[in-house]
Amino acid sequence: MSLIQRLRRQFVPFSEMMKHFRHNYETDGGYFHRVRGVLIQMCRMNEIKYGTHVGTDELGNKYYENNRYFVGRNRWVDYNKDTWKNKWDFNASQITPEWHRWIHYMTDDTPTAKPPTQRKFLLTHTRNLTGTKDCYVPYSTTKPKIEAWKPE
Repeated sequence: MSLIQRLRRQFVPFSEMMKHFRHNYETDGGYFHRVRGVLIQMCRMNEIKYGTHVGTDELGNKYYENNRYFVGRNRWVDYNKDTWKNKWDFNASQITPEWHRWIHYMTDDTPTAKPPTQRKFLLTHTRNLTGTKDCYVPYSTTKPKIEAWKPE
């Protein structure tokens, strides 16, 4: 094995690390946009990933794929972070049904490559509001069995 091949093998991890920094954080803005983007990704996903941008859904979520990672970890979503609250408060229910099929390996075709058939009865997708102030709270329509005490 020549010296050049050994050096090339030695610096492959460095080139992989630079791909992480160049991933897509040039659009994040600011003075240290690449470093800040990587730090935000570390805080949100607990790992640094890079991959090919496969598509974006109507909610603004970006979907990526890198087949160098093993199956089950090679597809991921970067949730929409238009506001500061959305940057840290994300939920798996924010994935639209079309992209849910792709991210859970039900199909290898993305909705951009093979769009699903549109049905009249389908509603627009909204995230799960459980645990928020906008959650659904049912009310009772039956008369209570006991009367509550009212002090005078």
